[in-house]
Amino acid sequence: MSLGFPRQVCSGSFWFLVARAGVLLTLVIAVPACQNAQSAAPERPALAQAPGNPAVSAAAAQQQAPVPVSAAPVQEKEMPLAIDLIGTIETMASVAVHAQLTGELTSVNFREGDEVAKGQELFTLDRRPLEAALRQVQAALNRDLAQLENARMQLERVQGLAERGIATREQLDSGRTAAAALEATVAADRAAVENAEVQLAYATIRAPISGRVGKLLVSVGNLVRANDAAPLVVINQLSPIYVTFAVPEAQLPELNRYRARGPIAVEARPPTEATPAGRGPLAFLDNAVDMSTGTIAARATIPNADHRLLPGQFVNVRVTLDSDPHAVVIPAAAVQDSQQGKFVYVVEADRTVARRIVRIARTVGAEIVVTDGVRPGELVVTDGQTRIAPGMHVAVRGENAGRAS
Repeated sequence: MSLGFPRQVCSGSFWFLVARAGVLLTLVIAVPACQNAQSAAPERPALAQAPGNPAVSAAAAQQQAPVPVSAAPVQEKEMPLAIDLIGTIETMASVAVHAQLTGELTSVNFREGDEVAKGQELFTLDRRPLEAALRQVQAALNRDLAQLENARMQLERVQGLAERGIATREQLDSGRTAAAALEATVAADRAAVENAEVQLAYATIRAPISGRVGKLLVSVGNLVRANDAAPLVVINQLSPIYVTFAVPEAQLPELNRYRARGPIAVEARPPTEATPAGRGPLAFLDNAVDMSTGTIAARATIPNADHRLLPGQFVNVRVTLDSDPHAVVIPAAAVQDSQQGKFVYVVEADRTVARRIVRIARTVGAEIVVTDGVRPGELVVTDGQTRIAPGMHVAVRGENAGRAS
């Protein structure tokens, strides 16, 4: 039976009702599913929903395992007030040994690198021509001495005859002239003998100073020449020795102030050695500042009894001005950089770490003198700073695990 509606209208209404029923069915199924998902999700603490909250960071740090670190105690001890510089070693005396005459080298009486004493025989040249020359001038001297003796006797006889009026005055003057001429000849002969003896002495070359000989530049059998450009060997005096360095102009007033109180101690140590440094007084301070570098030249004298320091060697120089008996000292490895300044991590009694800003007075080797931020007896972290943050628990490893008393 027809209700009188058009067929197309009835068909469209039917499909509209079917669509609405599908939507309602989907909602009925989705609502329980959402409720189940919410009930299955674990509840998160309210603190975790507040990023950047300090309380959250502290709580998280408390729950973490202690971080292993190395630490060292803050010490109070005597520390020098010093200026650390770079210097070079210079010899007090260096002699290039040359031959003073030409001749064949017949012997070398040392080994390269030996320590020699002043006056020690080093080289010997061929002595035979020099000995022959000495004998020749000695013979001439003996001949002229004999002639002089004869002339003096002749003069005495002429004087006796002249007194009796037998010899003339001309004969007396001639006798005197002959004797005087022979005296001058004998004097020249004696000078020639002395010169020949000196030349013979030059055949033996001796050390002019005490020191260490270097590399031998000639060998036996070579013909050496007088005052040749190349030396036979070079001798350097090693004890005592100089250390020269340059002091910055800005530190000159402080250096002069402490220098007026007394001697200034200087230490010199090779950078690759851990042995005790050579020590000596400041011996020289230049009278002008180098305008190109803004420094003033200085020099100290080091005993160098063990000959450990050598000329031309670079050394670390420490000029000690004074000493502070109550300096607060921390290892340099404990100091870190930040935008607020230098800081250290201090291990508290409960084994948590706190960050402290420190004020640095000076650095002495691997130690730093501080004037504020830490107290003697506290522990500062020296290794492992990149793995910790303020408030975190740490485990101090090694011998420094106990609190410093």
